[in-house]
Amino acid sequence: MAIPFAPSRGAGAANLRWLVLLPPLLLALLLARPAAALVEGLYCGTRDCYEVLGVSRTASKAEIARAYRQLARRYHPDRYRPEPGEEGPGRTPQSAEEAFLLVATAYETLKDEETRKDYDYMLDHPEEYYRHYYHYYSRRLAPKVDVRVVVLVSVCAISVFQFFSWWNSYDKTISYLATVPKYRIQAMEIAKQQGLLRKAKEKGRNKKSKEEVRDEEESIIKNIIKSKIDIKGGYQKPQIRDLLLFQILLAPFHLCSYIVWYCRWIYNFNIKGKEYGEEERLYIIRKSMKMSKSQFDSLEDHQKETFLKRELWIKENYEVYKQEQEEELKKRLANDPRWKRYRRWMKNEGPGRLTFVDD
Repeated sequence: MAIPFAPSRGAGAANLRWLVLLPPLLLALLLARPAAALVEGLYCGTRDCYEVLGVSRTASKAEIARAYRQLARRYHPDRYRPEPGEEGPGRTPQSAEEAFLLVATAYETLKDEETRKDYDYMLDHPEEYYRHYYHYYSRRLAPKVDVRVVVLVSVCAISVFQFFSWWNSYDKTISYLATVPKYRIQAMEIAKQQGLLRKAKEKGRNKKSKEEVRDEEESIIKNIIKSKIDIKGGYQKPQIRDLLLFQILLAPFHLCSYIVWYCRWIYNFNIKGKEYGEEERLYIIRKSMKMSKSQFDSLEDHQKETFLKRELWIKENYEVYKQEQEEELKKRLANDPRWKRYRRWMKNEGPGRLTFVDD
């Protein structure tokens, strides 16, 4: 009885190994590149930049510049005149322009030390194809302006915009306060006591019109409001140290100050167990209320005194105060007619119901 042919176990294992190795080999063949030093699309293409300028690889910068100037004058499209019997590149205006661009490319490649170093490395190591492409295009696509200069100019522009924006808000605030009777009357009383309004009228009687006197009085009132009223919060008088540029410059100082302050806090109150002072108590209260320093500073003094009297730096006392404030807010809302209308609408209509009007 004939037995069909069956391959041996060793032959099957060898075939399996070839099947495993075949995809990487095919991928390597597809990605393989010729180990040629001169590649189209890089630097001078398939031409040697040194040969284009007619210099050796050991040529100095002065020799390269001298050779470039001679060839540039020779092949410049506007000045080129072919000589009789001339052979080689540049025999026609079109080929002269191509030769001029090639000479300029060779000079741009060799005049810079870093680019020339990359080019010499490509000539000596042609097999590192992808490395040459990376270095070539990374230098070509790199920004021409230093990134640090761009960041500095951007920060300065933002700081200037901040300063003028804050001044505009501050001037609007002063103009508004000058229209409030409470502050306007007080400012006028101070101006009368100092004799500023009388001087303005005396000058106006002889030299100025009524509109000019009125504008000068208004300016006097605004100046008094600026000097007498301490505006805090987002409408306070702009300070140079609050600008972004100075905040960045002072960031290391602020960081070191915070570290020193935090270590003192831990040492004095956590380790030695000292009692909190008024400043520390107000700081704890502000943190419990989740308010920024400018928001907390804008509060009235009697409000801060109330916080201290009720000892709100103690967590239990603050929780009681917070609950009282929530209850008081609920009572105010319950008596507010607009809130009542809103609750009736939510009860009768509400956002989840659709009503249709039938004609």
